[in-house]
Amino acid sequence: MDEKELLKNLCMAHAPSGREHWIHPLIKDAFEPYCEVKEGKLNNLYAIKKGNKNELKKSIMLMAHSDEVFLMITEVMPNGFLKFIGNGIDPKTLVSQEVIIHGKKQIDGIIGIKPPHLMSDEEKEKSVTIEGLLIDTGYSKEKLQEIVNIGDYVTLKRDFYELLNNNVTCKATDDRAGIVAMYTCCKELEKVSHDLDVYFVASCQEEVGHRGAKMASYDLNPTLAIAIDVTFDNGPMGDEDRENKLGGGPVICIGPNIHPKFRERLMEVADEYSIPYNVEVEPGNTGTDAWDIQVTRGGIPTLLISIPIKYMHTSVEVINMEDIKNTGRIIAKFIEKVSSEEVEGLLCF
Repeated sequence: MDEKELLKNLCMAHAPSGREHWIHPLIKDAFEPYCEVKEGKLNNLYAIKKGNKNELKKSIMLMAHSDEVFLMITEVMPNGFLKFIGNGIDPKTLVSQEVIIHGKKQIDGIIGIKPPHLMSDEEKEKSVTIEGLLIDTGYSKEKLQEIVNIGDYVTLKRDFYELLNNNVTCKATDDRAGIVAMYTCCKELEKVSHDLDVYFVASCQEEVGHRGAKMASYDLNPTLAIAIDVTFDNGPMGDEDRENKLGGGPVICIGPNIHPKFRERLMEVADEYSIPYNVEVEPGNTGTDAWDIQVTRGGIPTLLISIPIKYMHTSVEVINMEDIKNTGRIIAKFIEKVSSEEVEGLLCF
């Protein structure tokens, strides 16, 4: 399977925080030809590739989260309407969106808004709030109550599209792109002799507090770790203070959450193989799984590599396929080049 096909399959599937097991079969199918795959107790998925000579028992954990932002039902109303609350989604981006309600069976819905012709001047001036939005299903209340319960999950519905310059768009590329980057790394390592044991982790509940990162780091207790996530691009609707351009390569983070010697060695490897990358500075919380991995047990030397993305936490996230692949390539070359003995020198400042 190539990376674009895997990304399409993962993004068009649905796995809100706490229901990551809904896409575990897709991830298993991708990694099982190369790794031993097993599930954690609370929806982490582990794919394990042992090193060829690892008497020192050194390991590296790669982690990308499998959950996506979501909505939840709070009330079933007359005429097929549903009230909801959200996590991680700006209400403005929900207007006119298609959604899937995960009840006793999946049903489609739309989030409409009153036509401007019918709005009062006061309504036209008001901001969009999640309290003012409803999901329309077309069902009667009685029929809807047979299918939908309070607390049922709702996810965005969106097809996967290919754009110019090897860019693609869909929902949930945050962070299914990171899982695909791990897949690239895994394939690159198939015929490589490497010392380190490699743990590929599709983590759970990142969008609600990096909980899977805590669990996996404690369970596996790796020697080194790399969190793979997405970061803001520097385009007109992105963060213009950054230098992250789609197609310009993955972004290596610098800051207190990041181990300096580990980062420097990774950048040396990327330079040696002419793999493009950018850097960004995070002086505090990176807002990723890296934040929790770093301080698990006695501390784990941790890196954060991010893939530039446009329109994060919307149904039209845009990401570049070469950035995804180059993320996996950088990590694979690092694992290939670094021996168990050299890891000892990376563990200190």
